[in-house]
Amino acid sequence: MSGVVIAGGGPAAHRLAARLLQHGYPGRVSVIGAEPRPAYHRALLASVLDGTLDAGRLALPALPAAVRQLTGVTVRAVDRAARTLRTGDGRTLAYDVLVLATGARTPLPPVAGLVSAPGHLADGVRTVRGAADCRPLPEGPVVVLGGGLRGVESALAVRRAGHEVTLVHPGGRLMGRHLDPVAAAMLAQWLTGQDITLQLGRRASEYTPGKVVLDDGQVLAAATVLLCTGTLPETGLARASGLAVGAGVLVDDRLRTTDPHIHAIGDCAEHAGLPGATVLGAWEQAETLARVLTGHDAAYTPGRRVLRPRTPGLDLVVVAPTGPPTGPGEERRISLVDRARGRYARLVLRGDTLHAATVMGSPAAVAAVSGLHLHETPLPADLFALLGGGDGHYAGQQTLAPEAVVCHCNNVTRTGVEDAWHAGARDLPALARATRATTGCGGCAPLVRTLCTALAAGRNGETP
Repeated sequence: MSGVVIAGGGPAAHRLAARLLQHGYPGRVSVIGAEPRPAYHRALLASVLDGTLDAGRLALPALPAAVRQLTGVTVRAVDRAARTLRTGDGRTLAYDVLVLATGARTPLPPVAGLVSAPGHLADGVRTVRGAADCRPLPEGPVVVLGGGLRGVESALAVRRAGHEVTLVHPGGRLMGRHLDPVAAAMLAQWLTGQDITLQLGRRASEYTPGKVVLDDGQVLAAATVLLCTGTLPETGLARASGLAVGAGVLVDDRLRTTDPHIHAIGDCAEHAGLPGATVLGAWEQAETLARVLTGHDAAYTPGRRVLRPRTPGLDLVVVAPTGPPTGPGEERRISLVDRARGRYARLVLRGDTLHAATVMGSPAAVAAVSGLHLHETPLPADLFALLGGGDGHYAGQQTLAPEAVVCHCNNVTRTGVEDAWHAGARDLPALARATRATTGCGGCAPLVRTLCTALAAGRNGETP
């Protein structure tokens, strides 16, 4: 029995390999990763970029010895008829089931000078996709190209590391996929207050080492350029293998491609017309596929999504819509704006439940709305109290109740963090391994780090 071969070595591949063994898969499981190291917590890369966490401490828990792991190895070609694949180091491996978990890449914007040779970025230019990208930056100003989620988080991380930062975004609205115009404008105002220079509605036209020229002729000093220009699913291997590809590798509810012996999960997959996946979505796909491959009747249904951008100093949550749009009159919308204090809330309600939301500037309201959505709890009658932080069951208060949810992605409470800390998990990576806190969206990392400090000082449950 040749077993399952997973092409890709990231968090989705890691989770699938672990869950296959836990569900009793009888064959061999192999993981082939292009990076020279095993899987790690990509959600914490911003903490590496700002210097608060060493890249060597991001490792996910080691997979059992029964899993064959090849690192620094790429899959070059697939022979579907023979069910074999060829690797970049000359090996030929047979498979019963092949899983594509090849991830995504950063598309290059049409800027002259970004590339020194085909496949090689010019000196001083980096993406922000892996641990190698987040090695210490040289001294000097940084230009971030792209104002989506990754661009905003990277600009803040680099600013925290002490660099002068300019963020260049061709759109007029930051995080346009997630924020409405009011929220985006308030985010821009807050970033400006963090000494980040914004160039909205502008494009970079040329790069030479040390400077970026914008489309209006402005010249920006740039010791480093960070490309945060979106993501493209890595579909080259699937295309070359003759599989159906849209924006990503097309899969059904059992994560099967158009070849029943090949599946795809994570950033490279496209399910129900939606390419890519969050870390949590990739893990859900891995769980579903592990059950499918061990004989269970399982189908993938995306779970509820809460986006917590890593914007220390600005509490922000975006609740993704649940289900398709409804007809007029079936939804209620409530908005509150407090520009002077930097607070904003926009709720979309269906009956007595939350359909979508954006909340900014109020930690208690952010935590309460997140919890209500994730746990599908009916909304309280007093929505103004809710937006003011009246629901005390979720993290955000100065003193956290034992049942306060610290990590909403994995439903980890303050008590769970404390128990792990007392059991010996005394820093962020150790707590991540013990509880899975911070391993989803990563937005709870500052709070978990603060709890570590408080526990070390003997202040159980109290944030300094």
